[in-house]
Amino acid sequence: MRTRIIGQRFIELPSVDSTNKYAADLLAAGEAVHGTVILAHEQTQGRGQRGRTWLSAPGLDIATSVVLSLAEWPVADQFALSKVAALAVHDVVADAMRYHVDGGTGRVRIKWPNDILVDRKKVAGILIQNEVVGGSVKGVVIGIGLNVNNSDLDAGLNATSLRIEIGLPQDRMALLELLCQRLEHWLDAMLRQDPALDDRYRELLWSRERFAHFELDGAPMEGRPLDVDRSGRLLVETADGRVEAFGLDRLRFAER
Repeated sequence: MRTRIIGQRFIELPSVDSTNKYAADLLAAGEAVHGTVILAHEQTQGRGQRGRTWLSAPGLDIATSVVLSLAEWPVADQFALSKVAALAVHDVVADAMRYHVDGGTGRVRIKWPNDILVDRKKVAGILIQNEVVGGSVKGVVIGIGLNVNNSDLDAGLNATSLRIEIGLPQDRMALLELLCQRLEHWLDAMLRQDPALDDRYRELLWSRERFAHFELDGAPMEGRPLDVDRSGRLLVETADGRVEAFGLDRLRFAER
């Protein structure tokens, strides 16, 4: 791959239960160097946020995990890793849309915390597992599922793929290489504490400054997403004008 670090060790698997589990096992055994990328052509037990199953079509989509080893990164700032991953995947999707769909880049957004949407439909999901030692994040596994060439998605999932949006088959390996490049770009920004990381994530936040339907502790709520705080809680302006911070344990976007 045309990258400095991420993807220089590349593991390609015909089939695996979960690329994240495979990566975590390598990390625990001390066998995963910084930047290791695992790609599975079939993933049988992929997981998404909140314990949901992530489905990918064998040979058509991208199911990959990236291992990072960090010298010292504060646990309090670990949500920055979610921003790195979300922005990298956003860039890959937006780049594909840019060349094939007029005005397509503006349709790609990040739905808090790190789903990637085209309009209102999910095209990619991210699951991050952090290895914490003391007060620092040492090892990271970033799992990414990107719907690439699947054109037979369950209508009930409210999902889409690049092929559906663009109308043409896409080169998975070229997309994976670009993904590794963008991960390097945004990881470098994070380590430099470049404000562009926070600014770009905020700019791309789905439904930002527009009223959206939520469930707060299981009850309906309307509010305007504004930003995220340092710990990754969503800052929401409520209907009575107050700004409050909510974590994933309490708040979720309502199903539409």
